[in-house]
Amino acid sequence: MLEHNRNRTHHEFLPHGTSLRVKIEILIICSVAVAFCCAWAMSKIGLSGWISLPIVLVFFSVIGYFFSRHLTQSLIAVRDAAQAMAQGEYHTRLQQTSTDEVGELVVSFNEMANDLEHEDQMRKDLIANVSHELRTPVAAMMAQAENMADHVIQPTPANLEVIVTQTHKLSDLIAFLLDLSRMEAGAASLHISRFNFKDFIDETLEPLKIADAPHDHSISEHIPHDIMLEGDRDRLGQLFTNIVSNALKHSPDRTRVLLEARTDTQRGVLVTNVVNFGSHIAPQDRERIFRRFALGQNHPGTSSGGTGLGLSIARWAAKLHGGTVRVVDDPRGANFQIELPLKHPQHPEHTQHSQQR
Repeated sequence: MLEHNRNRTHHEFLPHGTSLRVKIEILIICSVAVAFCCAWAMSKIGLSGWISLPIVLVFFSVIGYFFSRHLTQSLIAVRDAAQAMAQGEYHTRLQQTSTDEVGELVVSFNEMANDLEHEDQMRKDLIANVSHELRTPVAAMMAQAENMADHVIQPTPANLEVIVTQTHKLSDLIAFLLDLSRMEAGAASLHISRFNFKDFIDETLEPLKIADAPHDHSISEHIPHDIMLEGDRDRLGQLFTNIVSNALKHSPDRTRVLLEARTDTQRGVLVTNVVNFGSHIAPQDRERIFRRFALGQNHPGTSSGGTGLGLSIARWAAKLHGGTVRVVDDPRGANFQIELPLKHPQHPEHTQHSQQR
């Protein structure tokens, strides 16, 4: 459950220090030099080799003991902390006392502990959120159905629409949970086809515009009509639905959301930007929002009702196609940039061509 897509190594934020290998080499060199000097001095005072050798060995055994004790204490601390975390104590942290490989191990361990603690807390929150999200539409449907059965209200289109709306909410929640299970599995099957990107976006945005009617957002497109894309329409539908839905949820009413698309022929990718003119995302939060179960801040007039999975699923769907999703700098507002390869290697035409080769 840990996030493994870090773009920087520990060497980028650890202060440079002497590595463990260099320390051991220095210890060996010093030991040999001092042993030679001690043996030479003892020979000068008339001590035989059989007497001076044990003295030198004992002397440097003491030095080696204290050095190894310092090293093993750090490793034992890591071992004990790992055993504590295996028992569910995710608050365990280690103190970094050096900048060598052991110090880097401590930093990595603490990062892992932070991730595990975050995941554990978000799982608990997810259970609470899902329980609430399930109970609310089920209770509404039961009440509406019981009232119809008892003839308290009539099964008019308006009353039936309440049940349909709540059913859609349940369906969306179940779809999110199914996507989460696919993410946990690490992959999903893709059905690659070639389609017009502009028509695809129009189809994707249509239900979002209908659902967003009470908030009166302006959703506009700047997409050329001749862009052809290869990919799984269902998975890409999830990607763009979740990105645009996120923009709508976190925008004040009557603000603008813009979709721009262009092709980068040199790299063979389609670049799409979803710009939310109603808000900005702080640089330090631009990776956090893609973590599973991470919930964002809603603006007045908007409602989330989400589980914190939308952006994580969007990035997952993009990676399945060899693409990326990230937040880029834009003075206009929050800008989600989606890059997807125009041609997918699993497309039948490319597969057949590679087999002929």
